[in-house]
Amino acid sequence: MSEISALPGTIVEWLNDQEVLSDISFMTEFPAAKKAVPLKRAVVAVGIDKLDIVDSFSDDGEGNQIRNEYCREANIKIRLAIHAPFSQGGNKCFEVFTNVLDCLTFSSNMNIIDSGCDAIKADRDTEAFVLNARVNVKADFCPAISGDINFASFISRDLFCGSHINDDQLHIMPGERDKWNSPFIVGQYFGNGASTRAISLQFVPKAVIAFAYGYPACTHDSVSNTAVSRFAVAAGDYGMMGMHISSTGFTVSNSSSEAVDNCSPDMNEMGTIYTYIAFR
Repeated sequence: MSEISALPGTIVEWLNDQEVLSDISFMTEFPAAKKAVPLKRAVVAVGIDKLDIVDSFSDDGEGNQIRNEYCREANIKIRLAIHAPFSQGGNKCFEVFTNVLDCLTFSSNMNIIDSGCDAIKADRDTEAFVLNARVNVKADFCPAISGDINFASFISRDLFCGSHINDDQLHIMPGERDKWNSPFIVGQYFGNGASTRAISLQFVPKAVIAFAYGYPACTHDSVSNTAVSRFAVAAGDYGMMGMHISSTGFTVSNSSSEAVDNCSPDMNEMGTIYTYIAFR
């Protein structure tokens, strides 16, 4: 059974659980049970009168409306057949309708657009007053973890798309989307003079480029015939002296033990500002 056909039953179950409506009996239309005649208490039968599904659109942040590939917008007209015993008077129908509407509006996330009702009629067969009412609701017809009365979506992911939506051969995963939307990040760190230092990125970069702000890539001391490098690149398991990629970002160093041809890395000099570009 689809979530659409099960919707009236879901609403009935939710309404029956509301303590403020404990004096009302809720059921779906045409239940497989005999009705009590005459009625002893107010009864509300819930059904769907009309369902319209149209395309939905989202703003792309630049003022353009982009059609959602998998989501649709559902406009649902819910039908409420309210019956109240003659002994409770015709006004009981309006009271029940108001209480149900208040509960749906303020105790659920149901997006109610409008509501209304017809005139009260007397049904001699059931010895009850009858009020036919309606509640128009707007909901997202989207893949979701589960369907419920919250109406963030009432269609389950498996029902709407099955395994198709989860197929990472056909659809990009969240991590891949991050790479596409933000393939690299630019950041800075201030040197603290430590011989080695870990820079955390919360992801494992494919490659990192780092350099000291305002300095040349390499500075040579002609007196001592030594040099220091304030520029480094690392990619995967390979890197220039003074930089290595780690499981959480990358590490930099000032260690002279990494010197090559009298050139030592100086990637964490005290007080120096370093800029890095990390690729996802």
